[in-house]
This record gives sequence, C-alpha cells and structure tokens, in this order.
Amino acid sequence: MAGEIKEFERKWGMVIDLDKCTGCGACVMSCQAENNVAPQDDATNKLRAHTWLFIYRLSNGKQYPEHSTVYLPRPCMQCGKPTCVEVCPVIATEKGEDGGIVSQVTPRCIGCRYCMASCPYHARYFNWFDPHWPGDLAEALSPDVSTRPRGVVEKCTFCHHRWMLAKDKAIANNEDPLAIAESEYQTSCAETCPNGAIYFGDLKNPDHKVHQLSQSPFAFRLLERLGTEPQVYYLSKREWVRRLGDNYLDDEKTGQPLRKL
Repeated sequence: MAGEIKEFERKWGMVIDLDKCTGCGACVMSCQAENNVAPQDDATNKLRAHTWLFIYRLSNGKQYPEHSTVYLPRPCMQCGKPTCVEVCPVIATEKGEDGGIVSQVTPRCIGCRYCMASCPYHARYFNWFDPHWPGDLAEALSPDVSTRPRGVVEKCTFCHHRWMLAKDKAIANNEDPLAIAESEYQTSCAETCPNGAIYFGDLKNPDHKVHQLSQSPFAFRLLERLGTEPQVYYLSKREWVRRLGDNYLDDEKTGQPLRKL
C-alpha cells in the first residue's frame, strides 16, 4: 500500500452494529437530504445511480433454518491510507484536515474517475447527469452543502459541514473549537438510525462510544488486510459476518489484526 498513515490529534470514525441494523434505509434517506444528493430519474440503472451511503444485503448462504441475513451500510471508509488520494492527478481529494476526513473538492475534480477505480469499497460515485429536484424539492435543499454538477465524483464526507458548524459555534461562544463535545458533531445517519446502530465520534477519545466499541472482540473492518486503515468499524457477534468482512476462505484461520487508533 502506497504512502504512510497520517496521524491527527483526533480521528473521526464510525462503528456500525450490524446486529442492530434492519436495512430500513433511514440512514440513506437522511444522508441524501442532508447532503443535497439529487434523486435519480432512473434509479433502476445501478451503473449510473449513486448514493453516498449504500446498504448491502449479505447472507451466510445456508438454507432454513440455519439461514442468516445481515444488512451492511457502507459509507466512505475515510481510510488512513486512502488509495484515492494517491491516484488523483489534480489533488481533488486529500487527507490533510485534523480528524482524518478524506476531502472531495468538487471544483478541482476533472472527472477522470481514477479515484473510483482505486477505491476497494466502491464508495465513490460519478455524476452522469445534472442534478435535478422535481417539484418543490429544490426549496428544501440544505444551504450548508453545495450541489455538484455533472461530470464530477462525489462521496460521503462524514457530514463535514456539521464539523465546521460545530467549530464556528464553539468560537462564537469563546470555547475551544478543537474540544467540542461528542454530541456537538454527529453525522445525519447516526442521528437518524431508529435502532441506534450507527455510532460516530473520535476514535482516539476514550470517552467517546466509538473508541470503546472499536476495541470490542466483535469489531472488524472491511477488507482490513488490504492495509487501507479504515476509520469505519463494524460490530457483529456472528462469526460468519466477521469472516465475510475480510473475505476469509472457508478453510482459513482468522487472526486478530493489530489496530492503530
């Protein structure tokens, strides 16, 4: 894996409890509304449709009564070693801000889609069409997030605008903008999940729930052996789910990977 992992004073991350997720899609809808993701004229075309948060349906492949299903929400992993940053020729995406969020600077993007090809999580989407909001939906757009034109790539940003708003609020109250409370900065998907399956916070802060949950023996990261150092963790007490998360073969023994927080 090219490049070295960048360390920051804090590390914004998620822990998603797959044993709580029902695949209801509330997180997807809230993400689209919060970040002005335009509805698709033809959502049946999966090659050209896009959403910043996608839910996969996974199965253990067994027949009833041993059959088991899990729903896996997949945002951008905000990798510690992001391959997308390495390949972008115009620095439209980078990992440089405190907190470790991988940025996507739309005005710089030339639509080459190298980042899409390099992302092992398929977490980036290309805008094939100009954004279009039917009826009065355009009046409900968030003023804190710019819309994106046709011909550029976009992705989940951990609701970065909320991080900026939280810092501005702290400054206005003569408080330290880098010491905001956990509740002051939450992503829309974490707020909306009706089952409380999505946790968000600072992975380096022992007082934050995400730090505690990421240390669980039931925690894992997708394709962790690739060395991308994702900042999104998953939880499941089902061993087949944890094995599937890193594509372990049926006859392969799992090892407890070393994790750097």
